Amino acid sequence: MSEEMEEKIKNYRTAPFDARFPNTNQTRNCYQNYLDFHRCTKALSAKDQDTAPCDWYQRVYKSLCPMSWVQKWDDQLEAGSFAGKI
Repeated sequence: MSEEMEEKIKNYRTAPFDARFPNTNQTRNCYQNYLDFHRCTKALSAKDQDTAPCDWYQRVYKSLCPMSWVQKWDDQLEAGSFAGKI
């Protein structure tokens, strides 16, 4: 991973502005970053590559999403009943 990206992740405080989600309500942003993290991890794992670049999505969704939602989604993923497309 590039040094510039590593520096950004290291200095990360909260989710930056995302033009796809301009409204105050960040629910969709939270959900999309959760999906992006799992898609990224799945894709890179399938290619036997390092999944470190996916950490960005994880940090964003952890700063935006209530932990109760994340826990519920994780439980659904384990049970195979998660509604999102990963």
